[in-house]
Amino acid sequence: MPRGYGQYCPLSLALEVLGERWTMLVVSRLADGCRRFNEIHRGVPRMSASLLSQRLAQLEHAGIAERRKAASGRGHEYHLTAAGRELEPIIMDLAVWGQRWARDMTTDDLDPGFLVWSMHVRLNTDAMPAGRTVMEFEFTGAPPDCRRFWLVNKDGIVEMCLKHPGYEVDLKVMSDLRRFIEAWRGFRELRQEIANGAIRLEGPSHLQKAFPDWMALSMLAPYERCRPGAERVLAQSGNLGTSKAAE
Repeated sequence: MPRGYGQYCPLSLALEVLGERWTMLVVSRLADGCRRFNEIHRGVPRMSASLLSQRLAQLEHAGIAERRKAASGRGHEYHLTAAGRELEPIIMDLAVWGQRWARDMTTDDLDPGFLVWSMHVRLNTDAMPAGRTVMEFEFTGAPPDCRRFWLVNKDGIVEMCLKHPGYEVDLKVMSDLRRFIEAWRGFRELRQEIANGAIRLEGPSHLQKAFPDWMALSMLAPYERCRPGAERVLAQSGNLGTSKAAE
């Protein structure tokens, strides 16, 4: 069990469970609808499998999550309990605070695996063609072993692939990793980045034109960046540019 603070304060007691590294991110993945161990792990790609197992066990012990036999009868799933579901608005409030006030990103924070995982849960499949659509993403500025990813949408069911899925690619997206994350977080305007060639698309012209409509962006992108720094300057200059273009 985590070490306590030696205080009866309810905040102290809550932080005994929730204040450990990775714990709130695991709860967030469960809130996002991840159920299987591997699904949760893909949402926290830099967390070791052994530590994830430990954190899930701690959440079970605390009554925040529960392990159930999968409906298919094969394997197990993890679900938030009533206590865990009460954390969902708290997690959202923390995320909004982070978008507005947390430190600027460093190179070490630019995790391409988490970016593509985030895209796969936010893809606007209603705007995508019927049937199967395969997108390939290639990020410069990422480690050589994790520069390419694939998203496969089949009639609203989206799969994230770390290896080529075996289907013909319909649209290829190429970008510097930081630049794409800045667009994903709302600091840059996605359509403008495509127009100026910073984010490059290869594929049929109608799919290139539709691509921005497929990207719902981070749910935190609409929140204004408030902390002074490079990201605030970037967001403000981007918003000014968008406003002038609209005029």
